[in-house]
Amino acid sequence: MSLTDLDLPTIWAFIVAFAVFAYVVLDGFDLGVALLFPFCPERHDRDVMMNSVAPVWDGNETWLVLGGGGLFAAFPLAYAVLMPALYAPLIAMLLGLVLRGVAFEFRWRTERARPVWDIAFTGGSLVAALGQGVALGAMLQGVMVSGRAYAGGWWDWLSAFSLLTGAAVVCGYALLGATWLIMKTGGELQIRALKLARPLALGTLGFIVAVSLATPFLEAAYWQRWFAWPGIVLTAPVPLAVAAVALFLLRSLADAHDYKPFVLSLVLFFLCFVGLGVSIWPNVVPGRISIWQAAAPHESQVFVLAGTAILIPIILTYTAYAYWVFRGKVDPEHGYH
Repeated sequence: MSLTDLDLPTIWAFIVAFAVFAYVVLDGFDLGVALLFPFCPERHDRDVMMNSVAPVWDGNETWLVLGGGGLFAAFPLAYAVLMPALYAPLIAMLLGLVLRGVAFEFRWRTERARPVWDIAFTGGSLVAALGQGVALGAMLQGVMVSGRAYAGGWWDWLSAFSLLTGAAVVCGYALLGATWLIMKTGGELQIRALKLARPLALGTLGFIVAVSLATPFLEAAYWQRWFAWPGIVLTAPVPLAVAAVALFLLRSLADAHDYKPFVLSLVLFFLCFVGLGVSIWPNVVPGRISIWQAAAPHESQVFVLAGTAILIPIILTYTAYAYWVFRGKVDPEHGYH
């Protein structure tokens, strides 16, 4: 089979989806750690929390670049339509990530202004997480398109549904952060993370239910994909799997396991991502533009795919190596910084 016989838009859709999912789960937990700062006021605990993500946090954002770059290279029409529609939440997200990154480094270089940088670290992470969730909700609720351009207004992204998804992402990231700390720390900090993880798990499950109930009413196509026969036979296992994973997650928290809560939280995010794919596939602009309509010329996709095929294994290798080197519990007396 030659490259001309491949369905490159579908391949690229899975590459972009993989990059976005990798970013969400990897950068999600370190954003979540920052969101938990207000609940851990002791300086020593905050030092350990930051040291738990210090070796990997900046590398995690590689996937954001790959996802955004892949969307631009493979689906330029979708990029041209979605960016104007989501400018506000995406700019807020990027500014939040910048503030979080600056605070991460400056916090260790000062004593007098350390509380200020702690606030900046949490605030930047909150803005970034909220921006991502609002952008997701704004995309799901539909984007006005006229011809090959965005036809909506500046404030179309702001709605009750987008705020709901924004809050859901913030809560979900906080859950990832809490379960990460359960896995990476010990003593009083681990106990505190366990206490935080239980209500965060329940809150995340509540948001999953709320978003799942609201989404089918946004677009007729969403309802058809989830509830029309015979497609419901294929979609029904997704909520059932979410319920099963939720029960295992709550049980692992009750039993105070080290690794299971984090792994199960990742599985929960994966199932939500699958549900998102069920709702919008095969569109890249939900309800408006399909992956084939938005695709770049075949030659362009082949050219970029060749470089991506080399790049992704390299990123996966150094990411896996970093996590392997810094595996295990964080030593509270000998941190990364």
